Formats: sequence, structure tokens, C-alpha cells
Amino acid sequence: MKYGLCVLLAAAAALLPAAGAALLPTAASAQTGPRASPGLQQPYLRDDEQILPSQIVAPPPPVKPKPKAKPAAKPPAVQPNPNAEPDDNPPAPVAVAKPPPPPKPAESGRVVACSGAFAKSSGHLKLAQSYGVHNVDYAEVSGDDGSTLMASVLFPNDPKRRLEVLWDDDVQRSGTRMIVIGGQSTWSAQKGVHLGLPLAALEKLNGKPFKLMGFEKDGMAIVSDWNGGALATLPDGCKVGVQFKPDPKAPAGALSAAGSDQEFASTDPVIRAAKPTVGEIIVAY
Repeated sequence: MKYGLCVLLAAAAALLPAAGAALLPTAASAQTGPRASPGLQQPYLRDDEQILPSQIVAPPPPVKPKPKAKPAAKPPAVQPNPNAEPDDNPPAPVAVAKPPPPPKPAESGRVVACSGAFAKSSGHLKLAQSYGVHNVDYAEVSGDDGSTLMASVLFPNDPKRRLEVLWDDDVQRSGTRMIVIGGQSTWSAQKGVHLGLPLAALEKLNGKPFKLMGFEKDGMAIVSDWNGGALATLPDGCKVGVQFKPDPKAPAGALSAAGSDQEFASTDPVIRAAKPTVGEIIVAY
């Protein structure tokens, strides 16, 4: 029995180094197993501890630098082509609408009204106050029969604004007797009567035909009766008289046929043949 026990002890002693060598790889593999992942620093663990996957902390990812924004590319400049042919039909320029011009102010004082400076009670002084002292002169004017008369002349140096005013009292130069519109004057009487108005147009202003005497030696034909038309009476008690002059291109026998010793209707062909127009206007009281 002692011998057998000794043999068993000797065999066990021989097996111990081999068993230790077999156990060494197992320990090493335990350290390189799931508890020791490369690149991770793990704390020291006891043999009875175990790390769960949720407890493994991975290192933060590296921060990538943001790319710089590229500047916007400028559009290439358009270079004119020297070899290009000119366009036969270039685009039409856009018309810019212009504002309408402001209305012109109406000229005042160009109508002889039977009131104000031309009223029956007016005088030379009132004319000067209304139109300026330097625009009114007292001078001789020609009468119908070739004689001369004294009158207040408005704008004596301007043929288009000239106006002659004759007074009842030449000494006081007061009391309007008549106002004469002649020559190149642009003054007009009431109702739109002005120099150069054709006979037919004057009929329309009157609203009906009228009567006139034939042409005298001076070539003028005087209206003798308005036949109760619109020009027979004017406001404020004044009247309008008109003298016609013939057209220079009228037939040669027109004036001789319409002699001054006869009265004609404005519709008479004998008068119409002379193609008369208004040559002088007289506004009288």
C-alpha cells in the first residue's frame, strides 16, 4: 500500500507542471477576450467582474473643419463682336409719355364788354388805371369822312392791341360814345364778333340773316339792321356795328353790282359774290 501510494504521489507530481502549462494560455486568453478590446483603456478588473457592452466608452470622432465658402463667380463680360453685321431692324426706342402741358391762361381784357373800363360812365382816367398810364394816349384818329377826331388810344404802339375810344365830352375825356376795333387789332366785341369773320359766320352769331348797305367808295359795307337777331341788343345798353370789306380776289364786277345806294340781305348772291369779311367793329352807346 505504501508503495502504491508513493507511486500515485510521484505520478501526481509529474502531472502538475503539465497542468500548469495548460492553464497559462487560458489565463492569457481571458485577458485578451472581450474584456480587453484594442484601443480602449479599461480599468483593472477582478476575476469576478464583467463589463457590459453599454459600459464601453468609444473615443469622440475627430472634428472635421468646415469648408470655406467660395466667392460667387462674376459673369463674363460681353465683348462686342467686331465682325458682327449691323441689325437692319433695331428695336424701336420706348416712347416715354410726356405730361400734358399746363393750360394757357386766358387773356384778360381782349373783349370789349359794356362795363368796367368800357362802361358808359367811364373816362380816360379809368382806362389809364385799368391798363397802365404808359399804355394809354390821347391823340388824333381818322374819322369815316376823312376828318380827324380826338380819342384815347389804348396800346398805340401795338397794332394787335390797339383800341380807340371816343368820348362825349372831349374836354373832360369822359362819357364813352364809341369804341372802334380796326386794322390788325385782336380785340373782339361781345358774342364773339371779331375782325376777319366771314359774312356767313356772322349770320350764325346773329342767329338769322341781317341787312346791310352796299359797298361804298371806300370799299366798306355797313350792317343796317340785325333783324331782331342776337346782335341787335347787348348787355349794359350798348350796341355793336359792323362794316364789311370785300375779298381782294373777288370778281371785278362784284362791287359795282352791290352799290352803296341799295340795301341787301346778307343772303343775297350779289353780296355773297364779294366774299366779304368783317373789317371794322364799333361798340357804341
